[in-house]
Amino acid sequence: MIAQDPAALADFEEHRPRMFGIAYRMLGSAAEAQDAVQDAWLRWSSAGREDVEHPGAWLAKVVTHLCLNRLTSARARREEYVGPWLPEPVLTGGGALGPLESAEQREGVSMALLVLLERLTPVERAVYVLREAFAYGHREIAGLLDLTEPNCRQLYRRAAGRVEAGRAEPGAAAPPPRFEPDAARWQGLVETFLAAAREGDLARLESMLTADVRYVADGGGIVSAARRPILGREKVARFLAGALRKYGAGQPVRLAEVNGEPALLVGGGAVLQVEFEDGLVRGVRSLVNPEKLEFLRRQLSHSRGLSGPGW
Repeated sequence: MIAQDPAALADFEEHRPRMFGIAYRMLGSAAEAQDAVQDAWLRWSSAGREDVEHPGAWLAKVVTHLCLNRLTSARARREEYVGPWLPEPVLTGGGALGPLESAEQREGVSMALLVLLERLTPVERAVYVLREAFAYGHREIAGLLDLTEPNCRQLYRRAAGRVEAGRAEPGAAAPPPRFEPDAARWQGLVETFLAAAREGDLARLESMLTADVRYVADGGGIVSAARRPILGREKVARFLAGALRKYGAGQPVRLAEVNGEPALLVGGGAVLQVEFEDGLVRGVRSLVNPEKLEFLRRQLSHSRGLSGPGW
């Protein structure tokens, strides 16, 4: 990034993390979020800034409107997407998406919630993200989106209602539980789960799954992956045992924090999130679309981003 005005660059860099956080939550794509932030820089670097009283608000407004424009075309692309769509994974242990100190903050970047946000209109999503993730007031949101405050309140209520309705649907991806096992306990549960799957021990594997367990894979039609969610203890157990024996044999597996939740990095080609409920696996998400792993790979090239050795 080249700037003739060091002060302009300093202002922009100060607010870059928040802009990226807004854009990622709006778009569900780290690559597109980076593009939106870059477009915001082009506008910032060419704008007359003498009348900009609050650079943070100015930049938040610009990046939000850029994302609203992008969401229209993104929605059309996702209607043609092959198989289930999952957001691009982001390593969050280093603060890439802002502080994730509470269960609510972690849920705000979880894959489960980002998938639910896909059912909102672009402006509903903007209002929901700005309110829930960044605690903007309705008056501030109205200013950012050029709407009235009552309209923003109505949009927020509608968006929140749609999110809650999505959570209640049969077979829907559940949000992260409020009380999760700690990292060491989670790793122990996953090691046992993976061992059963790799050994093809179906009885043991089924005993570790909830009756309504759900497996979702995103291959984007680029690599082999289940084209529809797989539901139920027996079906998921058989699928996982076959898939891990075929594709996971000999691959290193490491633990990382992805989208605010523990996840497994399998070799260099898959991110696996395993959700537990009362010690049983209630959901598995597998992201194997190589195009969606590019941002995470770049993160890994700059930082290990891992917790402990592989197994």
